[in-house]
Amino acid sequence: MSALEPRDAGVETGTDVDADAPDGTTPSAESGAGEGVLGRTYRALSVGIVSVVFLIAFEATAVGTAMPVAARELHGIPLYAFAFSAYFTTSLFAMVLSGQWADRRGPLGPLATGISAFAAGLLLCGTAGSMWVFVAGRAVQGLGGGLVIVALYVVISRAYPKRLQPSILAAFAASWVIPSVVGPLASGTVTEHLGWRWVFTGIPVLVVFPLALALPAIRRRASGPADPSAPVEPYDRRRIMLALGISLGAALLQYAGQELNWFALLPTAVGVALLVPAVRGLLPPGTGRAARGLPSVVLLRGVAAGSFIAAESFVPLMLVTQRGLSPTMAGLSLAAGGGTWALGSYVQSRPRLEPHRERLMVGGMVLVAAAIAAAPSVLIDAVPVWTVAVAWAFGCFGMGMVIASTSVLLLKLSAPEEAGANSAALQISDGLSNVLLLAAGGAAFAALGGGTVGAVHDAVQAGASGSHPGAFAVVFLPMAGVALVGAWVAGRVRAKP
Repeated sequence: MSALEPRDAGVETGTDVDADAPDGTTPSAESGAGEGVLGRTYRALSVGIVSVVFLIAFEATAVGTAMPVAARELHGIPLYAFAFSAYFTTSLFAMVLSGQWADRRGPLGPLATGISAFAAGLLLCGTAGSMWVFVAGRAVQGLGGGLVIVALYVVISRAYPKRLQPSILAAFAASWVIPSVVGPLASGTVTEHLGWRWVFTGIPVLVVFPLALALPAIRRRASGPADPSAPVEPYDRRRIMLALGISLGAALLQYAGQELNWFALLPTAVGVALLVPAVRGLLPPGTGRAARGLPSVVLLRGVAAGSFIAAESFVPLMLVTQRGLSPTMAGLSLAAGGGTWALGSYVQSRPRLEPHRERLMVGGMVLVAAAIAAAPSVLIDAVPVWTVAVAWAFGCFGMGMVIASTSVLLLKLSAPEEAGANSAALQISDGLSNVLLLAAGGAAFAALGGGTVGAVHDAVQAGASGSHPGAFAVVFLPMAGVALVGAWVAGRVRAKP
């Protein structure tokens, strides 16, 4: 019997199959009243979707270690940065498509397609004979990742009662802890002893488990449109075209940020011309001016993620080139952050703290800003290098509270039929902010003698030195300022009564 057949869901979830609504609609998320996310009603679904996030997290943390080796073997060092940007570029488009697909047909289709595309992209990368094929594989991965992440939010909004949504989102954050510590070490060992291709081709085999476990439960509890009796609206072609525009615009800005010459002005202008109308059309009205409620939630997600990730990308390079740490030790200095991130996400999920969520988010952004501002203190020789590890642990604790809270508030402020579109907006804000602030930070870093963005990872691997200390300061301090702006935005996430 196929894993997608609905009657298997009764076996997989441990619930009676006759609990399905008589009209064929999915059962209410409240049918497991009093149970936790690992209770009988939700166990298969929870384990399945958390396994999906775990695999994506493991790939995200492991692939960076194998990437330089792959680029050298495929004679593709000049295309190194595009192997990263291809993923982000296609995922921005896929997020919008997934939101529309899930709102109209339910999350099962985009989730199954996304997992399949993610696995296909990994296989394409692992069997690539040239760097361009490798980049194409990363683009396919991005399509899959974009489809999956938005569909998962729709699954949560439909399959879990509101009282359990903070807990399952906390579990998502916890699923990053082990990959953040083990992923780079495991990837390095596999790359050294078996070859870099196994890092990519080994993961798709593990996709079978979450597919077999989660998809039947999703089909039973969250398939189909939010209102089966309502007519299905056609896809919004305008939003899809805007999604293409935002992807292409982001790619052009990434390219321009790496070139740093007069010829880069043209792709910069075209990228901005594409991005501005696309962002205005895809994000909630009022996002740019931090209007209270949903617009500020979406804006805060981008401000928090972009400032933190842009700064974090330069921490290992700073420790290697300025303080002489080995690449492994530099990477491990951030390992504790995975645990404190999960702890922060757990703290925000406590029911008694729900009335204080806005203050938790403000405090979280202050911790993020302080961590980013403290990191470049190790440019002073008298400051011990473990200062970064301690600061980053506190910063990750703040990020755990903020990121999970934005997801909780988004679902709380979204009608069921709008969960897909709003989840897509949240992820677009996250991904686009990463792209733009990384490009801005990389350009400033290179302008002050730090080197090109594409060379950053290679420099870490080689333990190179020579980057000017001021090049790091011009990255971290502005990002700390952006995070402080996020603390102000966090004070506006509660909608007016």
